[in-house]
Amino acid sequence: MANGKGKESNEAKAAAKAARRQASKERRSQLWQAFQMQRKEDKLLLPLMIGAVVGLAVVFFLVGLIFGIEWFLLPVGILLGVLAAFIIFGRRVQKTVYGKADGQAGAAAWALDNLQGSWRVTNAIAGTTQLDAVHRVIGRPGVILVAEGAPQRVKSLLAQEKKKTARLVGDTPIYDIVVGNEEGQIPLSQLQKYMSKLPKNIDTKRMDTIESRLAAIGTRGGPAMPKGPIPGGAKMKGVQRTMRRR
Repeated sequence: MANGKGKESNEAKAAAKAARRQASKERRSQLWQAFQMQRKEDKLLLPLMIGAVVGLAVVFFLVGLIFGIEWFLLPVGILLGVLAAFIIFGRRVQKTVYGKADGQAGAAAWALDNLQGSWRVTNAIAGTTQLDAVHRVIGRPGVILVAEGAPQRVKSLLAQEKKKTARLVGDTPIYDIVVGNEEGQIPLSQLQKYMSKLPKNIDTKRMDTIESRLAAIGTRGGPAMPKGPIPGGAKMKGVQRTMRRR
């Protein structure tokens, strides 16, 4: 019996190791594909990444010369340069993705699905046949209603949803945001940053209570929103997650 259990344990460990190896291989492949796509569209990507590596290596080497430890600091400068290059890559990929998504139906829903943190996102709680939509987010600030589409149409949608929500959440703050590039709107590329800067008004227990209450409202039977503004939306989410790990 002991030998049988030991064999099963070894097989399980081997399977887990193989799964981790495969996941790592997929992440590297995903990063490489994203890099190749970005490099073709962004002519500054390679010069900026190479400049970061070389620049930091030179700076650390010169600082090392002053103290006589240049060969010790050079590898440190190279490692930090590689890290800076990855950060540059990630930010420029994000900029390109948001640039392509801006103005397309479903872009705000896609951006909300990529939120980092304990946000509770419900897409398209209200919408029109023209693919205008209101999305609901529950987070530490309270309830956030995010609208995308024609301003004259989403204004009435927002007002209706805010009225319905207020009846169920009591004194919990309700924020409303219209995504766009006109005055009073929040650009798509700034949506996540804007939401992260909202004040923290409630705790997670209150979030759970509000989520349960609002689930009773359901969603209006409007047209389904696109899963994302561009085919690579889901892939970019994985790339951004991989970049954070590095």
